Amino acid sequence: MKVCTETLKRVLSKMYGKAITRADYQIEEMQGGSASSVQLITGTAETGGGNRLPYKVILKAVKKADCPVDPNSWRREYDLLKSGFGNLFTDTLRWPMCFHAEMNDEETETQLWLEYVDGVSGDGLTAEMFERAAYEIGRFQGRLYAEQPPVLQKIPNLSKPDIKKGYYFLRRTQKLYGFIRSDNCGIPKHLCKMLIDMDENADDLWNRIEQLPAVLCHRDVWMENIFYSDGKVTLIDWDTAGWGYLGEDIACLIADEADHEYMLDRYRRCVPAYYKGFSEYADISHISDHCIPEQILLMYGYKLVEWYLKASEAGWAEAQTLNINTLQKIYEIRGSLIR
Repeated sequence: MKVCTETLKRVLSKMYGKAITRADYQIEEMQGGSASSVQLITGTAETGGGNRLPYKVILKAVKKADCPVDPNSWRREYDLLKSGFGNLFTDTLRWPMCFHAEMNDEETETQLWLEYVDGVSGDGLTAEMFERAAYEIGRFQGRLYAEQPPVLQKIPNLSKPDIKKGYYFLRRTQKLYGFIRSDNCGIPKHLCKMLIDMDENADDLWNRIEQLPAVLCHRDVWMENIFYSDGKVTLIDWDTAGWGYLGEDIACLIADEADHEYMLDRYRRCVPAYYKGFSEYADISHISDHCIPEQILLMYGYKLVEWYLKASEAGWAEAQTLNINTLQKIYEIRGSLIR
């Protein structure tokens, strides 16, 4: 991606609160998505007085992409940044500051100049940090649920509450549906039965989930999107954000590409922390069935079967075992006494 030096100077002027007259830069490609390019831009900026300031900033470009379940997700972060959504955050739960956001004339690509977030992320996150993230997400969602700030009703591009249901039916292909019922399926029988029971009771499971309060969700809370520093949490990548159900983000926090060895401990820590945070603003003591194990299974069951089958076809025995072990942890979570 080519960097416009004039835009870069405007971005850095806003970042430092003083006029930047010159800036050099280097580009490092970061992990993006299928429709996005993420680059770390670093260098030295100069002010009119000759002061030299080192900088880091993120440039995220997202191209229009077809998503059958959530068609406008490609531009959602741009829309949220323009809406005043950022005013809803607090000092302890926030998103990256945006210095500049633009859409091209054809409305097919956005460019976001974002704060470089420093902190612990990914595999570096400890159990205590995950627990703190769950607590802060609970407080954030509980406050918005209780206060219902008007800006939430004015944002035009938030994903709908049934998005996860749509993904469940999309992933439940005829191939995978038949595979877990076949004699040559290498997934242990008790795990196949868990998945088959899920299918047979899917309507009832979704109906139970849909009785829960609808809350503003990030919808992609996995370890690479969490940054922790000094007791504060920053969540990046809000392109799937929208209305979901109580506990959905915690289901994601526990199970999305998680290390299976820590899933049960994370479940036992994060669920109570989430409800503690939420309950600081809203009384949910009447809810006896939070359905987080059910949400985990519905959201990730078929995804893990798909990954297992691909690993099997490729001859990747280690990946097959990893997916089976993750399904086993979901099985154990469903048998947990924490409900």
